[in-house]
Amino acid sequence: NFVHSGDAGETLAVEGQTLTGPTGGTPAGTDSLVVGGKLEFNSSTAFSLSSSSGTELLTAGTVGSSLSSVGALNIGTQVGASNALAVVDGALAFVDDLRASLGAVQNRFSSVVASNQATAENVSAARSRIQDADFAAETANLSRAQILQQAGTAMLAQANQQSQNVLSLLR
Repeated sequence: NFVHSGDAGETLAVEGQTLTGPTGGTPAGTDSLVVGGKLEFNSSTAFSLSSSSGTELLTAGTVGSSLSSVGALNIGTQVGASNALAVVDGALAFVDDLRASLGAVQNRFSSVVASNQATAENVSAARSRIQDADFAAETANLSRAQILQQAGTAMLAQANQQSQNVLSLLR
């Protein structure tokens, strides 16, 4: 098996058996032999084949399936069954790609939701701490004002008492 990594110019060297005489092929003349075989290339992108001398043997572009439903497949022959398997394999690969993409999107949504929940919880806790701190500060300010008021009242009482003492001495 040859797996192409996507780099341009990758080479696959193929060697076959040298034929000497009739080995199941059909003689095509006095100096040649025709042998049947099958070489299948599947690719989701365009590719080309060339010989070692640089002569281009085959150029293929991407071709989509013309079948729109699996019900239109003919599996009555070997070629039809092979084509049906290729179509089904392509459909499964397409579904797998979609599932992978949707799974990645779902994972991103899940992490965003978790992040937003943590942020909302942190904001709520911060708001509560600020309100608690404001309440403590206001309570301290109230206590301070009450102490100052009591001190002022005590001083005023002492000042009034001194004037009363002076008046009582004069009587």
